[in-house]
Amino acid sequence: MLPIHLAFSHSIYRDAMKAIIDGVVIAQANESDLVRIEGNWYFPPASVKAEYLTKSPTAYTCSWKGACQYYTLEVNGQSYQDRAFSYDDLIPGAVERVGTDFSRYVSFWKDVSVEE
Repeated sequence: MLPIHLAFSHSIYRDAMKAIIDGVVIAQANESDLVRIEGNWYFPPASVKAEYLTKSPTAYTCSWKGACQYYTLEVNGQSYQDRAFSYDDLIPGAVERVGTDFSRYVSFWKDVSVEE
Protein backbone atom coordinates (compact mmCIF):
# COMPACT_ATOMS: atom_id res chain seq x y z
CA MET A 1 0.00 0.00 0.00
CA LEU A 2 1.29 3.44 -0.85
CA PRO A 3 1.86 5.94 1.96
CA ILE A 4 0.08 8.56 -0.13
CA HIS A 5 -3.33 8.35 -1.71
CA LEU A 6 -3.11 8.07 -5.47
CA ALA A 7 -6.25 8.08 -7.57
CA PHE A 8 -6.90 7.95 -11.30
CA SER A 9 -9.45 9.91 -13.24
CA HIS A 10 -10.91 8.61 -16.49
CA SER A 11 -11.68 12.10 -17.81
CA ILE A 12 -10.64 13.17 -21.30
CA TYR A 13 -7.19 14.76 -21.41
CA ARG A 14 -6.01 17.37 -23.85
CA ASP A 15 -2.33 16.99 -24.75
CA ALA A 16 -2.28 13.89 -22.57
CA MET A 17 0.89 12.10 -21.62
CA LYS A 18 0.70 8.45 -20.65
CA ALA A 19 3.02 6.07 -18.84
CA ILE A 20 2.57 2.62 -20.41
CA ILE A 21 4.03 -0.77 -19.57
CA ASP A 22 3.06 -4.08 -21.14
CA GLY A 23 0.20 -2.31 -22.96
CA VAL A 24 -1.32 -0.95 -19.74
CA VAL A 25 -1.68 2.76 -19.00
CA ILE A 26 -0.46 3.24 -15.42
CA ALA A 27 -0.50 7.06 -15.40
CA GLN A 28 -2.11 9.75 -17.52
CA ALA A 29 -2.16 13.54 -17.24
CA ASN A 30 -2.04 16.67 -19.34
CA GLU A 31 1.51 17.51 -20.30
CA SER A 32 1.09 20.90 -18.62
CA ASP A 33 0.53 19.10 -15.29
CA LEU A 34 3.74 17.06 -15.52
CA VAL A 35 7.18 18.16 -14.36
CA ARG A 36 10.31 17.36 -16.39
CA ILE A 37 13.50 16.87 -14.36
CA GLU A 38 16.78 15.55 -15.71
CA GLY A 39 15.03 14.01 -18.73
CA ASN A 40 12.32 12.26 -16.68
CA TRP A 41 8.62 13.08 -16.71
CA TYR A 42 7.06 13.26 -13.23
CA PHE A 43 3.30 12.61 -13.05
CA PRO A 44 1.07 14.23 -10.41
CA PRO A 45 0.06 11.75 -7.67
CA ALA A 46 -3.63 11.83 -8.62
CA SER A 47 -2.81 10.77 -12.20
CA VAL A 48 -1.18 7.46 -11.24
CA LYS A 49 -3.08 4.15 -10.93
CA ALA A 50 -1.95 3.15 -7.44
CA GLU A 51 -3.18 -0.42 -7.81
CA TYR A 52 -0.15 -1.19 -10.01
CA LEU A 53 2.45 0.15 -7.54
CA THR A 54 3.96 -1.64 -4.55
CA LYS A 55 6.46 0.08 -2.27
CA SER A 56 10.00 -1.23 -2.81
CA PRO A 57 12.69 -1.55 -0.11
CA THR A 58 15.35 -0.17 -2.50
CA ALA A 59 17.04 2.81 -0.87
CA TYR A 60 18.49 5.83 -2.64
CA THR A 61 19.04 9.45 -1.65
CA CYS A 62 19.59 12.18 -4.21
CA SER A 63 21.97 14.89 -3.05
CA TRP A 64 19.59 17.68 -4.06
CA LYS A 65 16.11 16.05 -4.08
CA GLY A 66 16.25 13.89 -0.95
CA ALA A 67 15.20 10.34 -0.14
CA CYS A 68 13.73 8.45 -3.07
CA GLN A 69 10.86 5.99 -2.72
CA TYR A 70 10.97 3.27 -5.36
CA TYR A 71 7.95 1.22 -6.43
CA THR A 72 7.66 -2.15 -8.13
CA LEU A 73 5.05 -2.28 -10.87
CA GLU A 74 2.74 -5.31 -10.97
CA VAL A 75 1.14 -5.52 -14.42
CA ASN A 76 -0.45 -8.48 -16.22
CA GLY A 77 1.08 -10.92 -13.74
CA GLN A 78 4.59 -9.53 -14.22
CA SER A 79 6.71 -7.68 -11.66
CA TYR A 80 8.89 -4.78 -12.76
CA GLN A 81 11.09 -3.94 -9.81
CA ASP A 82 11.90 -0.28 -9.10
CA ARG A 83 10.37 1.02 -12.34
CA ALA A 84 8.63 3.93 -10.59
CA PHE A 85 9.93 6.41 -8.05
CA SER A 86 9.03 9.57 -6.18
CA TYR A 87 10.48 12.03 -3.71
CA ASP A 88 7.97 12.47 -0.91
CA ASP A 89 9.98 14.77 1.36
CA LEU A 90 12.11 17.16 -0.68
CA ILE A 91 15.36 18.67 0.55
CA PRO A 92 15.21 22.46 1.07
CA GLY A 93 16.11 24.15 -2.20
CA ALA A 94 14.78 21.38 -4.48
CA VAL A 95 11.54 23.21 -5.30
CA GLU A 96 13.46 26.40 -6.08
CA ARG A 97 15.88 24.48 -8.30
CA VAL A 98 13.06 22.92 -10.35
CA GLY A 99 10.69 25.88 -10.18
CA THR A 100 7.70 23.96 -8.79
CA ASP A 101 6.82 21.58 -5.98
CA PHE A 102 7.20 18.02 -7.29
CA SER A 103 6.96 16.21 -3.96
CA ARG A 104 5.07 12.90 -4.32
CA TYR A 105 5.06 13.17 -8.13
CA VAL A 106 5.84 9.79 -9.70
CA SER A 107 8.36 9.13 -12.45
CA PHE A 108 9.00 5.95 -14.42
CA TRP A 109 11.95 4.36 -16.17
CA LYS A 110 13.31 1.35 -18.07
CA ASP A 111 10.42 -0.73 -19.42
CA VAL A 112 7.89 2.09 -19.00
CA SER A 113 7.18 4.21 -22.08
CA VAL A 114 6.05 7.80 -21.59
CA GLU A 115 4.27 9.10 -24.66
CA GLU A 116 1.52 11.35 -25.99
